[in-house]
Amino acid sequence: MPLTPRIDTLPLDGDTLLRQIRALGEIGADQESGGRTRIALTDAEKAGRDQLVRWMQELDLLVQVDQIGNIFGTLPAANVGADARPLMLGSHIDTVKNAGALDGCYGVLAGLAVVRAFRQAGVLPPRPITVAAFSNEEGVRYQPDMMGSLVHAGGLPLQAALDSIGTDGTRLGDELLRIGYAGELAAGSIVPHEYLELHIEQGPVLEAEGVQIGAVANLQGISWQQLTIQGKANHAGTTPMHLRHDAGFAAAAIVTFVRQLAAQSGTTLATVGSLHFEPDLINVIPRKAVLSVDLRDPDESRLQAAEQALRDYLALLEQQEQVRIHSERLARFEPVPFAEPLVAEVEHAAAARGLSCRRMTSGAGHDAQMMARIAPAAMIFVPSHGGISHNPREHTDDAQLLQGAQVLLDVVLKRLFA
Repeated sequence: MPLTPRIDTLPLDGDTLLRQIRALGEIGADQESGGRTRIALTDAEKAGRDQLVRWMQELDLLVQVDQIGNIFGTLPAANVGADARPLMLGSHIDTVKNAGALDGCYGVLAGLAVVRAFRQAGVLPPRPITVAAFSNEEGVRYQPDMMGSLVHAGGLPLQAALDSIGTDGTRLGDELLRIGYAGELAAGSIVPHEYLELHIEQGPVLEAEGVQIGAVANLQGISWQQLTIQGKANHAGTTPMHLRHDAGFAAAAIVTFVRQLAAQSGTTLATVGSLHFEPDLINVIPRKAVLSVDLRDPDESRLQAAEQALRDYLALLEQQEQVRIHSERLARFEPVPFAEPLVAEVEHAAAARGLSCRRMTSGAGHDAQMMARIAPAAMIFVPSHGGISHNPREHTDDAQLLQGAQVLLDVVLKRLFA
């Protein structure tokens, strides 16, 4: 086989890529809602894994599954003595409930499209190319999210992940065994030379600005907390306002505070996405409130400042309202800068194709942020219609999907053959 192809001799098989995106999107589909549900390690996600493995086998890839269930399909290098560290492409195929067809799956299947271009041209790369599908990226059933890539990168002990108890009471390691994806490959044993992830933006920026490609330069830090407020239940009609210990009011005050905090910062994002009251009755002062707080910022010092401001406010609120507030950290990831040479390569590849491009920050978490711990990494974004994701209405035009996959292929060829 020839070892050094011209860049333009490896055409992208766009029809197969789009067909596979649609086929994977049918697994776990709900015809009534138009969405699909493949929550990690369920029977539906097993069916998606099985289909992905078949596609990898059709390309004659070396398919391996590691101890946390990550799936790797590797195209070997032309030279047996080549550096064994692969150029890795990947994402995930698990979903949230009633999801769109693109989040995660697009990056994995575009990785297969890159490998397919090599196979169809009869060319082997100078170093291996590995396509990865990481386990439990969404974190819906088992926490934390991005678990497979986090274990792979050494950020979470394997046994701790295997012992995770899901929202349905199941143990993650047992479910891996049940669906047949408790692999033998040692977690973290495939250390990439570089890592690239193609993804829909999951936000409105590219579409709003009419830009075709996002060269993702960094990823926001994320701080998740669950706050439990203990007050005192009492009659809504007989308890004077100044004698209340109202967990509901304290929760509402926190919602308002974090919104103001974000507005004053200019860069911090703050969200209360979950809020529950007890006893949840119209005429009873809540004795308990449980709420989540999601803080994000691309700068670690600003993220820490937001966390400290929230802590200070909670202490003040306890005194003012005579309630007790307990904070539990659910997740904490520092901001991630991506590798400058890879980000620049994405820009150059887009320009060479005549595609508009802008550098940007990812507001969502991705497997790439974990892989950046062990290898140079970067991401490529394509526009999301209306910025919608994790929803049946998630949409990116076929032409935009193919543009992103073409840029990914071009970057791969440049990194391998330049």
